[in-house]
Amino acid sequence: MSHAARTRSHTFIALIALGILNHTVLTGSRVTVSLFALSQGASPLVVGTLMSLYAFLPMLFSVSTGRLSDRIGVRRPMLLGSCGLVVGVALPCFGSGIAPLFASTSLLGVSFMLFQLATQNATGGFGPPSERAKNFSLLALGYSISGFCGPLLAGVMIDNASFVATFALLALLPLFPVAVLARGGLDLPGPQHDHARAPSGGVPELLQNPHLRRVFIVNALLSMAWDMHSFFIPIYGARIGLSASRIGVILASFAAATFAVRVLMPRIARSFSEFQVLTTALFVAGATYALFPLVERVGPLMALSFTLGLALGSAQPMVMSLLHSIAPAGRMGEAVGVRMTIVNASTFGVPLLFGAVGSTLGLAPVFWSVGAALAAGGIFARRAGKT
Repeated sequence: MSHAARTRSHTFIALIALGILNHTVLTGSRVTVSLFALSQGASPLVVGTLMSLYAFLPMLFSVSTGRLSDRIGVRRPMLLGSCGLVVGVALPCFGSGIAPLFASTSLLGVSFMLFQLATQNATGGFGPPSERAKNFSLLALGYSISGFCGPLLAGVMIDNASFVATFALLALLPLFPVAVLARGGLDLPGPQHDHARAPSGGVPELLQNPHLRRVFIVNALLSMAWDMHSFFIPIYGARIGLSASRIGVILASFAAATFAVRVLMPRIARSFSEFQVLTTALFVAGATYALFPLVERVGPLMALSFTLGLALGSAQPMVMSLLHSIAPAGRMGEAVGVRMTIVNASTFGVPLLFGAVGSTLGLAPVFWSVGAALAAGGIFARRAGKT
């Protein structure tokens, strides 16, 4: 391996490490915010509103942020996002009640969007196109680690310390990415040289591309399933009397499954096409959601979360690889921004809708509705894979 290749490899590993720290803040804060709001007597609708605020600003600004990372490079958006995570997760330490949570979740959502979108843009530029699927699998593996650690850390801290102590501990984690990025310690990709020559048709042109449009639709359904798990499991667990630690363990089992399946992704990718994997993921996720309201014991809930993690964990690397292969030259950041806008529009609206349904009709109709939507998505993905 040449010196330049080794340098790129070390930089990419460091980038994944920074992502693990920042993503731990996001996943840990979701659990902490949900359980703190519930401890203050909040309804599922209020909790749904708080979870939706993670997606509100990203829904509005993802495309412009993607264009910005194409134009100026990824370092500054990543640094700004890391700084925002520190401030956002620390806000509840300086107020009382649930009011500070509304500002906190809004800032956390837009800050992680800045970091994540720039990271995904950078990942597509590490190595040749033949290594793209592997690189996105490695990035997803890193997020699986933080997806495991965040809820588990939050649950243990809540049970053994306090909500304020949990928020304070999470606020320490992004300080390391801030220090590394501020010092310019990583050789990250700069501006996209093709950006100035890229077509100027804007978002409508990207959405008119049938291949991109299919990827966007499938990814929106998968992301809805992912976010609904992190949203409703704390509510469901609290309703059936589980402790914060046990809820954290259930959420962590989901992340453990995403890690396990992503270790196998290179072999899976060699044996199956992207749409075959996505179709299977949607059908399995739909069946799992249908079973959730029928189970109240920790063991079976962990098994269902693990199964859901296997399905959804296999999908994201395939989606990102497809997106980078299809996106027009010089507009990768913009295409990722469109994807993130669609995802966050779903993430913003679905908790509000299903939070209202859960407050009036109970949680079972929520789980079954999501399961039906995912099954319909599986049919759509199977047809898309044949065209």
